[in-house]
Order: sequence, then structure tokens, then C-alpha cells
Amino acid sequence: MDVGIIGGTGPAGMGLGARLAAAGLTVGIGSRDSSRAESAVRDLKERWPGRSLQMTGAGNEAVAGADIVVVATPWDGAVSTVESLAGALESKVVISMANAMVRQGKEMHPMMVARGSVAQAVAAAVPGALVAGAFHHLPARGLANLDEQMDADVLICADDPVALASTSRLVREIPGLRPLEAGSLAIAGAVESFTAVLVSVNIRYKAHSVPVLGGIRGGEPV
Repeated sequence: MDVGIIGGTGPAGMGLGARLAAAGLTVGIGSRDSSRAESAVRDLKERWPGRSLQMTGAGNEAVAGADIVVVATPWDGAVSTVESLAGALESKVVISMANAMVRQGKEMHPMMVARGSVAQAVAAAVPGALVAGAFHHLPARGLANLDEQMDADVLICADDPVALASTSRLVREIPGLRPLEAGSLAIAGAVESFTAVLVSVNIRYKAHSVPVLGGIRGGEPV
């Protein structure tokens, strides 16, 4: 299984890509500017010289050909980006990890998205893809620190059983993460909005992770 991360040069996309590569997967980091993606991957490999990270940087079109595709663009660019790649994403499992929120002072405020959530908007933009929402709560800094053991549950929202199963399998590839089925894509808006609360707590207490997630231990993993 190889993974392509569209718009993956931001902190969250690079952090997730590093974790997946450290777990032994082949990861493509994408960007509108392929040279930017190549530079980001080169910097990441230099940061972790003792690890064999199977990562490459390329344009978004190239990484969209992976087995599973993660959308890690800023939330307000997710729809336009996947629309431009609709052909390549046909019948693919596509995971939306963006949260629609904006910083106001010391708080992050959730933004209202026309479709209800970024994940739903992505699904509407690429109706031929199998879309799931996941990885919303994971802190980018924690993901990027490969010396730090992850210990968190990942809430997955999906309408399609293949999307749910494939996303769950991907979550399990990262040691310390456990996939939990949160519900349909209609639930994704609540998950994305709650992430703003968690980030606001971290800002207020100057934390670098999301300790609240350690307490989500109800139900059986999928």
C-alpha cells in the first residue's frame, strides 16, 4: 500500500507522511509546486538521517495515483484541489483530514462549510471517490516527532464500507494509533468543529499535543 498526500507540504501533511513512512509505507508528498514538495521531503529526510523513509516529493497530480490519497490542503483549498484531480481520484479511497477553523485571539473558531464539513464537501466534489474523514485531532507537532510514541484514537467518518476499512487499516499502520468508527460523513462536521476546541485548549495551556484524545477509549476498534 502506498499513500499520496495532496497538499502535503504543510505541518499536518508532512507529519502524517513522516509517520507513515517510518512505519514502512511508501509515501508521496504532493504540492502544486513539485519543487516545493521535493524540498520538503529532502528537509524531512535530513532531519531523520537514521531512518529509512520511503518518501518522494512530486506534484499533486502524481501523488493522486497512489493506492490511498489523503487531502491535507488548507481547508479552504480542499474542494478546488480535488476537483482538479477528479479523474485521478475516481474509485480511490480519499481521506480528508482538514478542519475548517480560524484563529481569533487565543481561540480557534470553527467555520461553517456549505456541505456541513470539509469531508462532505470533498465527497461532493469527487462523487466517484470513496471518501472518509480522519486524522483531524492528531497534532502536527506530535506527528512530526518520530522519537515520540503516538497514543491516540483516530475517529473515522465514512459512508462507504471500503473507505472505512481502508482508512482503519491505514491508521493501524502507525504504532500507538487506534481507529474508531465515529459514524457517517454527516458526523464529520462535529468532529472537525470539536478539533477547534482541542486546539484552543492547547493554545491556552501551551500544550503541544492533544491529551484529551487519550481519554477516548470507548467502543471496539474497527
